[in-house]
Amino acid sequence: MPTVPGRWGVGTCSMITPLLALAPATITWSPKVALVMIVCNVIAIAIGKATIKHPNVGLQLPSPSLFGGFGHGAMLGTLSLGHILGMGAILGLASRGVV
Repeated sequence: MPTVPGRWGVGTCSMITPLLALAPATITWSPKVALVMIVCNVIAIAIGKATIKHPNVGLQLPSPSLFGGFGHGAMLGTLSLGHILGMGAILGLASRGVV
């Protein structure tokens, strides 16, 4: 394999190539993938409702009743957790062949 001089020095290309082979293949979007992500976000919102002491502190969302009384920060936090859970669930289910 040829070495390519670049920004990181000579030989970097040959060191990164084996690491790229270890990366899991991505899966295509399907309704099953969307359902898993939605379920994980609902679980994260339930965890947030049970654990966040002051969910309505900070900027308010347009319709507080629609968003469970969460403020902007609490909603961003719970949905971020939901996406992290969803990513793990989707990758795990894809590696098992379920999704």
